[in-house]
Amino acid sequence: MSNPIIRDCENYVVLEPCKNEKFLSSEETIVWLETWLKAMDKLPEDLQNQGSIRSVAKRLLDTACDLQIRPGFKVEWFAIRLNP
Repeated sequence: MSNPIIRDCENYVVLEPCKNEKFLSSEETIVWLETWLKAMDKLPEDLQNQGSIRSVAKRLLDTACDLQIRPGFKVEWFAIRLNP
C-alpha cells in the first residue's frame, strides 16, 4: 500500500513509452488513466470489481504506479511535489 502522504500530492509525472514526460494535476492524471484503461481489451482481475472506469483509475492512483497495457507496453505515474 502506498504511503498516505503521497495522496496529499496534487501533481503527477506520467510516462508513456517513446513520449516525453508530462506533468499533470491529480484530476488530469485520473482522466489520463481512464483513457488508457478504456484502450485495454480487459482490465486486470483485481480491478474488475470496481464498478466504473473512474473508480479503477482512482484506485490505481492510490495503490500503484504503473499499468501494463499489453505485453511489453506499460505506462507509469509518480506523485511529485512541485513546491518545496
